[in-house]
Amino acid sequence: MIYNSNNIPAIHTYKDAVRYGARVLKQADIDNSDYDALELFLYVTGIDRTTYLINATDEIDNEALRKYLGYIIKRSHHIPLQHIMGYTYFYGRKYIVNEHVLVPRQDTEVLVEEVAKLTTADSRVLDMCTGSGCIIISLASLGHTYSGIHGAVGVDVSLDALEVAQNNKDINNVPYVELIQSDMFEALEGSGMKFDVIVSNPPYIPTRVIKGLDEEVRLHDPFIALDGDEDGLKFYRIITDKARDYLNKDGYLCYEIGHDQAAKVSDILSSYGYNDIRVIKDLAGLDRVVVARYYGTSVRSGRYNI
Repeated sequence: MIYNSNNIPAIHTYKDAVRYGARVLKQADIDNSDYDALELFLYVTGIDRTTYLINATDEIDNEALRKYLGYIIKRSHHIPLQHIMGYTYFYGRKYIVNEHVLVPRQDTEVLVEEVAKLTTADSRVLDMCTGSGCIIISLASLGHTYSGIHGAVGVDVSLDALEVAQNNKDINNVPYVELIQSDMFEALEGSGMKFDVIVSNPPYIPTRVIKGLDEEVRLHDPFIALDGDEDGLKFYRIITDKARDYLNKDGYLCYEIGHDQAAKVSDILSSYGYNDIRVIKDLAGLDRVVVARYYGTSVRSGRYNI
C-alpha cells in the first residue's frame, strides 16, 4: 500500500494506480494526463488496454507499483512520455526514440501519405534529415520504394540519430533501406544517385522562437533537429537548390513545413525552377506539406533569399 504526504487513500488496484498517476500529472500541468498515466501503466505491466479494463480492480503488486510511480515522477518533470518508454508509434509501426531524434508526430504522417501517392514499388526515394528514419522506413514498409540498391536512402548529419534509425530499420524489417551520414548532400556527391522523390522534414523553427517552445520540445528534442536558422528557411533553401542534381526528370520534392511557412517555401521552390507546387493541410486544417515537381529545366539560379 502507498500513501502520500497528503493522506491520499492507499493504492490497491490497477485503477487506483492509474487514477493517482493521472492526478499527479494533472497537478504538474501535463497535457493528456489521463492518457499518459494509463500508457505508463500499460508499459510497466506489459498488458494492453482491454486487459486493463477487464482487470481494473485487480491488486497491483508492490514492484510494479514502485516502477510505475517512478515513471510518473519522471513524466511530472516534463520528460516526454516517449523518452520514458523508449518508443512511439508512427503510421501504425513501432519506432525507437531517444534524446537524439525528434519524436515522430502525427503531422508528419500527412507527409508520408502524400509521398505514398507519388510512389510505387519501383520508386527511388531519398529522405533528407531522416532522424529516426520514420519517413523512409514507413514508405519502404508500405512497398512504396524500390527494394534494390539506392532505392530507399535516409541521410542525416547526426551519427547518433542514424544509430536510432538503424534500430528502427531492423525492427521494421526493411534491410534494404540505406542510411548515410552526411551534411546535406555532401556524401552523395559523385555517387551517381538519382531519385524519383526527395522528401524532407528539415529543421524549420527560427532560432529566436526555440526558447519560447513548450518545455518538452525545447529541453528534450535535439536542438540540431529544431533550429532552422534566423528565419527557419535555411535548409529549405539548401535542399531545394541541391536536390535538382539528384532528382530524376519529372521528380518530386516534398517537404513538411511550419504552419506559417507555405508561401515562403513555395516561393523558394518556384525561384529554383520547380513547378506544380501544391500545399496540403494537416488534420487540424493547418498548412503542413508542400509538394513540387522538377522537370529538369536547364535554367539554374543561385542561392535565393526570401
